[in-house]
Amino acid sequence: MWSHGNFYWNELMTRDAEAARNFYSSTLGWLFEPMPMSNGTYWVAKQGDTPVAGMFEMKGPDFEGVPQAWFAYIAVDDVDKRVKKVVAAGGKILRGPVDIENVGRLAILQDNSGVRLGFMRPIGDD
Repeated sequence: MWSHGNFYWNELMTRDAEAARNFYSSTLGWLFEPMPMSNGTYWVAKQGDTPVAGMFEMKGPDFEGVPQAWFAYIAVDDVDKRVKKVVAAGGKILRGPVDIENVGRLAILQDNSGVRLGFMRPIGDD
């Protein structure tokens, strides 16, 4: 279940997915389920049967100079409408809005101070 304006999903952007999986498995007990994608494998971290986070390996020129970090998505009622508000408030669209199959609609943004964040309209329970 999600509600507008709440943090919804956290994702680790790393250059070494195997090392990260080993670290979080040994420190938190997370298990990782692979989800093949067109640009590599997305890893869903689980605590028991509950998905708790995602992880992907940053490869290629799109990620040159991008630091490894945790990235947060905030649930919103309407991605397109909220992205327009971000731009009007001095922010930038870095990617999207785009629909991700079985996930929802999302956009990667930068706020007016340069901080990156994601807006997401998840599929499913409102």
